[in-house]
Amino acid sequence: MVIECVGFEAFLRRNDSPGTLFYLDPRYWGSEGDYSKALFQRADFERLAGVLEGGKGRFVLSINDVPEIREVFGGFQLTEVERSYTVGSKAWSRW
Repeated sequence: MVIECVGFEAFLRRNDSPGTLFYLDPRYWGSEGDYSKALFQRADFERLAGVLEGGKGRFVLSINDVPEIREVFGGFQLTEVERSYTVGSKAWSRW
């Protein structure tokens, strides 16, 4: 097992190959400052799109559907997925 603490650019480039599938779950547009203002900034969406555009592997990106995201990632195949949120609802059970 290897645990790394590197930025997304270095990680994606180092692990990219034609057989790779990345699952990416960055901050949602408009919530970049949650947890830490330096962790993921608005300009990082375009940096991420640039790294992915030059990649050999495939990826699944979990992100909110807002016009700005559609603009930044518009060069990729976008698929809207229906989902339901259960955090904070009665769907949770106690151990």
